[in-house]
Amino acid sequence: MAFQILTINPGSTSTKIAVFEDEKEVFSKTLRHSSEELAPFNTVASQFQFRKDIIMSVLKEAGVDVHSFSAIVGRGGLVKPIESGIYEVNADLAHDLEHPVMGEHASNLGGLIAQDIAKEINNGSKAYIADPVVVDELAPIARLSGHPAINRVSIFHALNQKVIARTYAKEVGKRYEDLNLIVAHMGGGISVGAHQHGRVIDVNNALDGDGPFSPERSGGLPTGTLVELCFSGKPKSEIKKMLKGEGGVVAYLGTNDMLEVEKQSIANPQSKHAQVQNAMCYQVAKEIGAMAAVLKGKVDAILLTGGIAYGKPITDCIREMVEFIAPVKVYPGEDEMRALAMNGLMVLRGEMQAKKY
Repeated sequence: MAFQILTINPGSTSTKIAVFEDEKEVFSKTLRHSSEELAPFNTVASQFQFRKDIIMSVLKEAGVDVHSFSAIVGRGGLVKPIESGIYEVNADLAHDLEHPVMGEHASNLGGLIAQDIAKEINNGSKAYIADPVVVDELAPIARLSGHPAINRVSIFHALNQKVIARTYAKEVGKRYEDLNLIVAHMGGGISVGAHQHGRVIDVNNALDGDGPFSPERSGGLPTGTLVELCFSGKPKSEIKKMLKGEGGVVAYLGTNDMLEVEKQSIANPQSKHAQVQNAMCYQVAKEIGAMAAVLKGKVDAILLTGGIAYGKPITDCIREMVEFIAPVKVYPGEDEMRALAMNGLMVLRGEMQAKKY
């Protein structure tokens, strides 16, 4: 008998849901939330009932029997730093999802909604979160930034990086825990992680703009100039937007649409679009080189993933710079719903043990 799993992935203006029967996706829907619909809510947590009610209504309309769910897996939010894995939503985890210690984000609602649905259907199914962005497996030496007042922290695309690493391991007939991999997730933000025997021992903070610049983030800027900018009279909110949301490609070109940038770059290799695209690739490749040093040159493969990895000129540019280190394989897209479901399925099959928060 197949396991039926519901996955929930709340974003700032949407909620993605999908139903899986074992590995097969049998239903999916992206629920869009207009600014007018979200306006009455002062906090992300206060959107809980609104989003849950829509999910239950859509499932009912689609004829999905909610009592058939074996597990419900929500996207993890900005909770305390934790090891990679899947976590059952207990009282402590629910508290930190509702009162996040690392900041508010819509993904915090994933585990809360999953828990409430599991309680409502009351069929013995459990609620989980899997590999939230705060997964922290940094080596102690990687935490030192250069000044004791500032520590390096681990915030990255853990869910997709981990599932892509496991996918590659399965393809080559090896255990993820036996490999050294470098995974570059390239989306609105870019994170490059050094995976040593199943643990991400170093990675750039993709949320705050560390590492390569991306379609919407400025990346690691020259610190002295940044300090001068902070005291130039510009408001803090404006500078934070420059770092995240209005930085990187969109700051240079006025667009974060990498398909358009790619099109313009192909049409005119001497254009500013081509220059910016190449500079982004350059910085990603440079970060991959840094992670190769972290792994002391013992790298089994370099994996390129995320939405930007659909762009062959971009992946070819990066490949050209780093394939001397290790073979490069491309996994375009970020199938987060499948990643959530596969984590739940591994627990249901006894292939992975759920961890306690």
